[in-house]
Order: sequence, then structure tokens, then C-alpha cells
Amino acid sequence: MPQLEASLEIDFHSAAYKDAYSRINAIVIEGEQEAHENYLKLAEMLPDNHDQLVSLARMENRHKKGFEACGRNLQVTPDMDFARQFFSDLHGNFQVAAANNQIVTCLLIQSLIIECFAIAAYNIYIPVADDFARKITEGVVKDEYSHLNYGEEWLKANFETAKAELEVANRQNLPLVWRMLNQVAEDAQVLGMEKEALVEDFMIQYGEALSNIGFSTRDIMRMSAYGLAAA
Repeated sequence: MPQLEASLEIDFHSAAYKDAYSRINAIVIEGEQEAHENYLKLAEMLPDNHDQLVSLARMENRHKKGFEACGRNLQVTPDMDFARQFFSDLHGNFQVAAANNQIVTCLLIQSLIIECFAIAAYNIYIPVADDFARKITEGVVKDEYSHLNYGEEWLKANFETAKAELEVANRQNLPLVWRMLNQVAEDAQVLGMEKEALVEDFMIQYGEALSNIGFSTRDIMRMSAYGLAAA
């Protein structure tokens, strides 16, 4: 477990750590804010699920406040301009899909891609986090699995009608995740998080989600290849 050992050697108060953390912390804060807004938009688009989606949105807002506290604990100011730019393409694609009432695409972006990205990042971060952030992140990751489960269940129930749109949305959005992972790799490394571990965890989470929805192993390998082509 080299990652676990790394946490013993990390200087959480060094200038290099704080510099990298200012961007990583901003990304998780912005990710939770985007999720909050996305679930509120989905609540408008899926009135039968309104209350459940509003509840998920509120949970994401609580997560955001938790990660803001993590930054304050280390006396780091999050670089929110960087984070908004980091999410801008996924954010834009969600907005376009919502404007076109493409519920399936919106769910793939939020409930699969963003949630799997978050779960992977939190899983890899927890062993190397400072004590305060570890406690916050452990609580958050449990919630994220329930959010991922919401999207899976809806898409599974509507799989036959959703399949074609899911494949198109995957082709448009999965490459963005690879660019995002590459963009943040150096900062993640400073925090003790290996890019290869992030990629592996994301692909496991995403592949399992696609399988749970109803895609075959062959489908999942083909769909995953769109991300790898952008690596």
C-alpha cells in the first residue's frame, strides 16, 4: 500500500502542497456545486422524481461546505477560476442537453461521469488526506454511491429507449474526463495521488455502472475505448 505510506511523509503545510491543494480543493468544491445545480435542473425535467432529486441536490451542497472547511483547515484559498474552467466543457454539454430536454444525456453526465469521477478521486485521496479532510471525504463518498445508484436505476428502467442516446453521450463526454485527468495529474501527484490509480478506479466505477444499466461487456469495452483514445 505505497499510497498509505505516502501520507506519513506528506507535509500538508508546505508551499508546494498548498499550491496544488488550492486547485484540487477548488475542483471538488466546484464539482459539488455543479452537481447541486444539475440535480435541481433534473428535478425540473423529471417532475415525478422531483423530491428525490432536490434531496440529492441538497446533499451535494452539504458536501461543498465540507470541502470548503477542508481548505480553511489548511489555510488554503481554493482557485475557483481554475475549477470553473476545469469543468467548463462538461458544464456546457449538460446545459445544452438540458435545453434540449435530453434527460438521458444529462443523467450520463451527472449521475455517471461526474459521480464516478468524484468517487474515484475520493477513493484515491482518502489514504493520503490529512486527518480532517479524511473524515469529511469518507462521509461524502458514501453519499456519492447513492447518487450514482439513482442514475443507474433510472437508466436501467429506461434502458431500451435510452441506449442509443447513452452511446452518443458517452462518445461526446468520456474523452473530456481523460483531458481533465491529464490536466490535474501533476497536482494530484503532489497530494500523493497517482494518475494511474485515478484512471483505474474511474474505469472500474464507470464500467460497473454501465453494466448495471444493461450494457454488455463488449459494449462497455467499446464505449470505454472512446476515453482511452483521448488519453
